Amino acid sequence: MRSLFLAISLATGAHAALVEQPVIYQQGGATLEGFHVYDNAVTGKCPAVLVIHQWTGLTDYEKRRCRMLAELGYNVLAADIYGQGIRPKPPEAGKEAGKYKGDRKLFRDRMLAALELLKADERTDTSKIAAIGYCFGGTGVLELARAGTPIAGVVSFHGGLDAAPGMAAEAGKIQAKILVLHGADDPFAPAEQVAAFEKEMNEVKADWQLVLYSGAVHAFTQKEAGDDNSKGAAYNEAADRRSWDAMKTFFAEIFK
Repeated sequence: MRSLFLAISLATGAHAALVEQPVIYQQGGATLEGFHVYDNAVTGKCPAVLVIHQWTGLTDYEKRRCRMLAELGYNVLAADIYGQGIRPKPPEAGKEAGKYKGDRKLFRDRMLAALELLKADERTDTSKIAAIGYCFGGTGVLELARAGTPIAGVVSFHGGLDAAPGMAAEAGKIQAKILVLHGADDPFAPAEQVAAFEKEMNEVKADWQLVLYSGAVHAFTQKEAGDDNSKGAAYNEAADRRSWDAMKTFFAEIFK
């Protein structure tokens, strides 16, 4: 993968280092800036993970998750859905996210552009690619699955589960295995939405799993969300830890 920027190596051990670099790419006339990380001690081709950001765009939060994944031996690329330099704060973040939730085709196209970069990287084993996403990005990776994207699996962390009108999953189309990690008390994706998702997945005979975390609301993996559940979004240490472990178990299965 080529970049206009010099790679930065971060020492993580005596014999290994994470190499990270911004990656500039294009989609539909928009300039996007992703974030690529890998462990230079890993030789040959390896499984790869595409990371889709939450509603404020590609931030230090996603970069930290990318490093955590790279430390596990994965070739990792965080996509940029919004565009270079577009990193909105609330309430503007809601408006920006709404553009893509309201135009799921554009949302899918932005993710697919990043996926093509990841697939083209010399380190990627193209038979072993997954996508994960947080909140807005959790919604996104389910769109990749619904679109029939030929990847091994997707993991949604506290994402929206609803399908856009006319864009629900179709029988026989979903190729990716699906893992949904969800707060049992999430007010932004309540029980009715969960039930509708289950019905949709069952009707098309998708390979899916859903884990509900008690006492967890939206954004339960993000310390930046604070600890007040009454706001509807809050960090939950147990759900954060358990969901990360569930993702690792899922990857061990789909990448075997």
